[in-house]
Amino acid sequence: MEVIVLLPLGVDDDALDRCLAALDQTTPAGTSIWLADDAQAGPRAQAVVEHWLAQTALQAEYTRRARSLGEAAHLDEMLRACDGLDVAVLAPDSVPMPGWLQQLQACLARDASIATATPWSNAGEAVAWPRVGEVNALPSDPLRLTQALSAMPLLQPELPSAVTHAVLIRGSARRRAGGLDIHSYSSWYAALVDLSLRMSGLGWRNVLCDNAFVGRQQEGRLAEGDMDVLANRWPNWTARLAGFLMDDPLRAHREHLQTLCGQAIMPQAQRDLFEACGSLPGAEQV
Repeated sequence: MEVIVLLPLGVDDDALDRCLAALDQTTPAGTSIWLADDAQAGPRAQAVVEHWLAQTALQAEYTRRARSLGEAAHLDEMLRACDGLDVAVLAPDSVPMPGWLQQLQACLARDASIATATPWSNAGEAVAWPRVGEVNALPSDPLRLTQALSAMPLLQPELPSAVTHAVLIRGSARRRAGGLDIHSYSSWYAALVDLSLRMSGLGWRNVLCDNAFVGRQQEGRLAEGDMDVLANRWPNWTARLAGFLMDDPLRAHREHLQTLCGQAIMPQAQRDLFEACGSLPGAEQV
């Protein structure tokens, strides 16, 4: 089934540049991607987008609102325009790693009960790697990490909710749950948690995609008042997330990925090919 990648733009020009460069290197040519600007990007960012659109192999479109709607409302507008389609939403400062989209699609295809698939991230709270609940450095060797991810067992463990660094949302589940509640929440963070919990209540699952990784510069943030609304509507949510972070049920899975990274031996031909394309922007030492 066709998947559309949604990238809402932020105010950080450098993060946008890194994200677009990473998308070109890690996403199949011809993939549909929508760059949506909620009146956030400045002149330099718009120039970056214009240059990128002229040379990318992705099927890309760019839209810009004259006035800002706000984070959650803007994403709701984008999702409604993609009604019925599976949609991958990336954070504005995300750094996708090789194979990210294909693995997320495969994750949804393996189990019809999955509503959302969330990849590992260096800054992904419950799915943060290598240390849970921390903003870790971006991986220093994306190719080695990709090799390790390819050997991971596909357990597809359930998460408290999807996470905002990157998520693939099943269109049919999103439609049945009613989409985002933009009247109660201002942030994408809170709106995604709420959507995840509503879909879970209808019998779907929010899972980790074991073999995909999308980096990020920082974790997502709640808007003022959003936590109070979440706590009132979902009184067990805060305790559930805190318990997940403290108990860390993914610890063995996380450590297995760490071990595989240490054992990965890349054929020189593959490494030469990867390095010829340039290392992924933003990569740092883990």
